[in-house]
Amino acid sequence: MLHHPAALAANELLSQCDERRTRRSGPGGQHRNKVETAVILTHRPTGLIAEASERRSQALNRRMALQRMRMKLAIEWRQPGLVGKPSALWQSRTKGRRLVIAADHDDCPALLAEALDHLQATGWKTAAAALALGVSRSQLIKLFRQVPAAWIALNRRRKESGLPLLK
Repeated sequence: MLHHPAALAANELLSQCDERRTRRSGPGGQHRNKVETAVILTHRPTGLIAEASERRSQALNRRMALQRMRMKLAIEWRQPGLVGKPSALWQSRTKGRRLVIAADHDDCPALLAEALDHLQATGWKTAAAALALGVSRSQLIKLFRQVPAAWIALNRRRKESGLPLLK
């Protein structure tokens, strides 16, 4: 089975990205202005770009840029044929019909991607996608509410499909 790029291991996802380092202005003193600590990642297969420059450490900015890339991939990149039974990761995060995940956890982008793939397969109908994923509709909606960009993307796709916006 194919895996969504948001679910790839960090080193595997980084191998699919071009990385640029640059300087950015802002707080951080002389160190920030003299050293190229900002990291810009471009995912070659999709062309998506993510960057981070808020830390003085290049390693921390790389980690943050990678997390942002995962989130962008999860929200913006769909590939038909990735839908099947819930993944092992999804199943490990469900207890009964509840989904247990924090928005800032490393697994969140992969779970969002899986949920969006199921939603696309069901015509953006939350009840059908929740049933296929083995969680309640309210738990699925809660996952999206935790990540504002995902919530906006879901409602945009529902609107494009002629469905009412989720409140």
